[in-house]
Amino acid sequence: MFKGVLIQKDDQGYRAEVQQINDNILPEGDVTVKVSHSTLNYKDALAITGKAPVVRSFPMVPGIDLVGTVIESDSDKFKAGDTVLLNGFGVGETHCGGLAEKARLKSEWLIPLPSAFSPSQAMAIGTAGYTAMLCVIALEKNGLTPDKGEILVTGANGGVGSFAIAILTKLGYKVVASTGRVEQGEYLTKLGATEVIDRSLLSEPGRPLAKERWAGAIDSAGSHTLANVCASIKYGGVVAACGLAQGMDFPASVAPFILRGITLAGIDSVMRPIEDRIEAWQRLAAILPTEIISDIAADISLDEVIEVSNDLIAGKVRGRVVVNL
Repeated sequence: MFKGVLIQKDDQGYRAEVQQINDNILPEGDVTVKVSHSTLNYKDALAITGKAPVVRSFPMVPGIDLVGTVIESDSDKFKAGDTVLLNGFGVGETHCGGLAEKARLKSEWLIPLPSAFSPSQAMAIGTAGYTAMLCVIALEKNGLTPDKGEILVTGANGGVGSFAIAILTKLGYKVVASTGRVEQGEYLTKLGATEVIDRSLLSEPGRPLAKERWAGAIDSAGSHTLANVCASIKYGGVVAACGLAQGMDFPASVAPFILRGITLAGIDSVMRPIEDRIEAWQRLAAILPTEIISDIAADISLDEVIEVSNDLIAGKVRGRVVVNL
């Protein structure tokens, strides 16, 4: 038996509880891990609260991120005692995840924990920071350099937004932060934002083409926000889209793409190839000072996960949440 969050859906309805879980619930995998740290992402909160159909099979242990120590391995890639890191690959959705003391996983999903980070620091970064780094790499690969102009980051108080601001600032970009919590502007300017704007300026239906302002953007909102962001990108600019907090729709025009030659780069972090994951984590290790990580993250216990999930959905959580197991 091991302690964890278990989501069930049956005649009694949809529910998530912290409880003792039998080992026989663990799915197939060639590596068994004693989990030391996990995180609470927006997707995890959706799964735990049942606000969106994230979980595809039941019962399910949520948690799309984890760091832990290998206790059993049938793989030649890892041995008992190795410290490993996992982000995504459907874990917490179709395969039991990281919000429990034990996980059984496929070795091809795992990478060694980068030596630059402690387990807690790696989970403070988690999928959010890793996704932010993938977004920045996409901007770079599409030719965006700091001299091109301002970079907009939407959802700036969230995990992806917080790390995107910190990474871009460290690389020399000038960053504008868009948020629904402008009263927390001091936190965003501490991360490096040179200006903070209210998300309401972007979240309503807008024109197919707006005044050119931003050289590039990282967007985690989708819907009207993403449409307005694209409409405001300078000629030849780039938008990295990685989220859908406002909605899955994209009520936009082709005008910015045809008349201004902008690029919209879709960022998937869940099924990303191992090579891309290693590149992103190596870049994070080279860029992020540890004090930035501690500014962005806060620790909670497993027993607090369900309550904090509701706060996260309600928009009351800033930055990252590390679950210390």
